[in-house]
Amino acid sequence: MRSKLIVAAIGLSLFVVTLGWAQDHAGLATAVTTKREMVVTANPLATEAGAKMLKLGGTAVDAMIAVQTVLGLVEPQSSGLGGGAFIVYYDAHTGKTTTLDAREKAPAGATEDRFLADGTSIGFFNAWQSGLSVGVPGVPRMMEYMHKRYGKLPWQRLFVPAKTLAQRGFKLTERTSSQVAGLLARNPSCEDDDRLFFRDPAAFTYFVNSDDCTAKPAGTMMRNKAYAKTLKAIAKKGADAFYCGPIAQDIAAAVQGDLNIPGDMTVADLRNYRVVEREPVCHTYRGHKVCGMGPPSSGGLAVGQILGIIENRPDLMGATPLAVATVHLFAQAGRLAFADRNKYVADSDFVSVPVEGMLDADYLAARAGLLGNSDIGTAEPGTPPGPFDPYAPDGAAKLSGTSHVSIIDRYGNALSMTTTIESSFGNGVMVRGFLLNNELTDFSFAFEDADGTLIANRVQPNKRPRSSMSPTIVFDRHGKVELVTGSPGGSRIIGYTAQSIMNSIDFGLDPQEAINVPHFMNRNGRTDLEEPIPGITLDYDAEALAAALVARGHSDPTVPPEERSVGIITQTSGLSIIQVGEAKKGRTLLIGGADKRRDGTVGGR
Repeated sequence: MRSKLIVAAIGLSLFVVTLGWAQDHAGLATAVTTKREMVVTANPLATEAGAKMLKLGGTAVDAMIAVQTVLGLVEPQSSGLGGGAFIVYYDAHTGKTTTLDAREKAPAGATEDRFLADGTSIGFFNAWQSGLSVGVPGVPRMMEYMHKRYGKLPWQRLFVPAKTLAQRGFKLTERTSSQVAGLLARNPSCEDDDRLFFRDPAAFTYFVNSDDCTAKPAGTMMRNKAYAKTLKAIAKKGADAFYCGPIAQDIAAAVQGDLNIPGDMTVADLRNYRVVEREPVCHTYRGHKVCGMGPPSSGGLAVGQILGIIENRPDLMGATPLAVATVHLFAQAGRLAFADRNKYVADSDFVSVPVEGMLDADYLAARAGLLGNSDIGTAEPGTPPGPFDPYAPDGAAKLSGTSHVSIIDRYGNALSMTTTIESSFGNGVMVRGFLLNNELTDFSFAFEDADGTLIANRVQPNKRPRSSMSPTIVFDRHGKVELVTGSPGGSRIIGYTAQSIMNSIDFGLDPQEAINVPHFMNRNGRTDLEEPIPGITLDYDAEALAAALVARGHSDPTVPPEERSVGIITQTSGLSIIQVGEAKKGRTLLIGGADKRRDGTVGGR
């Protein structure tokens, strides 16, 4: 029996009664279990490549490299060599958890007015499809850095699956084809001098039927020999083959020669790129230790604040994941977390971010005290303890071209990686078989507010833009890895990830059950509910739940009163979750869930 809501309106009051929570799995994906190792990705070919490395005795890092290089080929709209990534990694040998920042950087020549013309914003779409949006990529250097420290298999071996697929071919997925079609619909002209999306001839030829300007259909056999050659060079000479020499020269030339608006990235910017190993942002939730990514990502902090606020208000928590009380509490916690995120979080190498203060127990208790049974409306940022710079908020939400990977190997190492090129197909320009990113549109387009107060997330030379990516590892009360989770989805990543943890810890759901629950969240604006997807998510009465929330005051304060409502929308998460359980005789059992909103699959033995 699915969860049902009975709604009865009596005057201005509205009561919601939950009639039990027993998931009906008919037609829905169920969890996969293995005993030795597990990898979960957004594409079956990537999962297969990672599982093969694990079977050969590789570590989670070995598997990640094979996965990432395949994802860049078969899911090019979401991640690749031309993008960046954040990783949370648990080393079973040392017992240490660390995070790796492979976020893209602004070129040395970037200025605060990068996305302004005569003091006015050039607009997101114009900036997105330009050389101005491209940050210095971090993925190739990240793969090499992690392999030198945590890899086991030979470096060149890890590139074989992706090289083979690129040379022999693979079938274009429905997801990629439909996303190409979506971009073409935004800019129907296919004339060379009037084409914004896929304006680059190499990308246009690769993804589009030039004779009728339509997306190549799903099932088309795709080959990418240029990508195979790029992988061969990196496999042979390491990441320097990407950051120094002909590949770097071609990247810089493509950015500087962009057919829409030229950028300013140089070969020196590429040569000088470094990944940064940082301390994880950790907090406790109901006795579990939750570790995520700190600045320049807002993920670890915002997820931590949402969970911390929820923990402080057990009186507001509902009995099931889709109870109106649960959704209300989660949404209000999201309001407060996003208010702080938008004001305080940016690259901590450039601004003072009150990391400890934002997760301070007394501070979160005080923030939770603002909540009740009614919607609080647009939340103002709080004043967390500790030093921080007096910056103005920036809350612009961007599009997403991102993927998530979760891996646990036979040695007990755990890896959570969110990898991205920002918007779908990055900035639309293809160099040597891979797409460039548009990560710099994650910066604020303005550098100060109307009062002249600087914005923390403004563009600065060599700065990394703020992100919402939230790779997360949760540890149980004994310090053992319990959950590896994360998702793509732009700023919605924060809600997807926090909800997956809440579903697991508070409601005892396994990874696939947690993924199958429809999403809900509030990013300090309108409360959004996910429209149920037949065969993908649990069915529920979204209209009834929306009505119950509206009765509690939920609305979008930025629109006229007569237009305010709770949104019921499509929310395309891509959660990859692994849970560590115990089989008979104390043996480890790995339980995996993959998001069927995309092409997620679970692999391993």
